[in-house]
Amino acid sequence: MEWVKKACVIGGVVLISGVFIHAVSGDGVTTDKTTAETVEPNYYYFPKEIDFAGEKTPLDIADVSERLDKELMINANLHASTQLIIKRANRAFEVIEPILKKNGVPDDFKYLAVIESRLENVVSPAGARGVWQFMPATGKQYGLEVSDEVDERYHLAKSTEAACKYLVDAKEKFGSWTLAAASYNGGVAGVNRQITFQGVDNYYDLLLTEETSRYVFRILALKQIMQNPFKYGFNLLPADSYPVLPVKKVVVNTSIPDLAVFAKQQGINYKILKIHNPWLRDRALNNTKGKEYVFEIPIKGY
Repeated sequence: MEWVKKACVIGGVVLISGVFIHAVSGDGVTTDKTTAETVEPNYYYFPKEIDFAGEKTPLDIADVSERLDKELMINANLHASTQLIIKRANRAFEVIEPILKKNGVPDDFKYLAVIESRLENVVSPAGARGVWQFMPATGKQYGLEVSDEVDERYHLAKSTEAACKYLVDAKEKFGSWTLAAASYNGGVAGVNRQITFQGVDNYYDLLLTEETSRYVFRILALKQIMQNPFKYGFNLLPADSYPVLPVKKVVVNTSIPDLAVFAKQQGINYKILKIHNPWLRDRALNNTKGKEYVFEIPIKGY
């Protein structure tokens, strides 16, 4: 019959062109019926417990469990996007992790950067920029230079320092790292307003905007997947990660009228200069005040 030739799933058995390809046994092991070989399953995994920054997530609450389930399923199935994040993490986390530690901010906050930008220097529709997605005013408030020529929101080390200052302030305000993380999305004033109105001071008990309600769960999902990639079908080896490229530091305290010429003087080209120093936003650097800028010049891998 013609319908037999079409792919269909009946009772967990996949049927294609009348041939049984895979069946799942009671112990969750997939058996290949064409070769009679047993292979490892690639199935979805839900953790028995999880925490953010040492603060336990109450998975015994139904909506909490379901919201985490949703974000895990979404991100586990964003295959190319999540694989690229895992590849970039090797390079980005080398910068982010020691800065978080130095500032007393829990290591889990590196996953906040992951969900903000996928560890890329992106631009949001609202105008937030960089890996940590600072708006211009907030970036300046926390010590970043934001101008037409220099935008330190694109400077990974400096923007991480600024993010730490924000998060430490928020933790002092709310007494909770989880609420500090939520406020990174919903704003300190916005989260505080809901705490006052609803009379609860726990993120998991608050009804917030859809985006802020999902925010910590997205962080938890990426943390879970990136710490346990094989459980979610991401079979990447350490060698698959993007390597950390060695650089030399060049300090400049004068104007640079032509960055393309400057790049060649350093033994590289303009493209490589901009890739390694994305905070440079123009073709020149008019440094009339003699401020010190540190350029990263790669010595290998370009």
